[in-house]
Amino acid sequence: MIRAAVVAALVAIAPIQCAHDPDPNARREDTAGDALWLMAMQFENEHNDQAAKETLAYLVKEYPSNRHTEAAKSELAKLGGAPVEATTPMTNDGGNSG
Repeated sequence: MIRAAVVAALVAIAPIQCAHDPDPNARREDTAGDALWLMAMQFENEHNDQAAKETLAYLVKEYPSNRHTEAAKSELAKLGGAPVEATTPMTNDGGNSG
């Protein structure tokens, strides 16, 4: 009886797993958009501006809801790249518009 009460108490105080929107800043895996952002920054560090522009343009076009999209647009403008229009937003990117 005491054992059942202890088990019930432990279950009651255990964290409950429920569906919720995860914090995009606390992710453990990079999304495709995140990887593109990191690649573009690496290209810039290597002074390969053409590759950086192409990568940033692809990020903006294909992953418009990614958390790096606004920064990518700014970097693209800084590098002299043409403005890019987004395609249909991808929902599997785990992006964050903010």
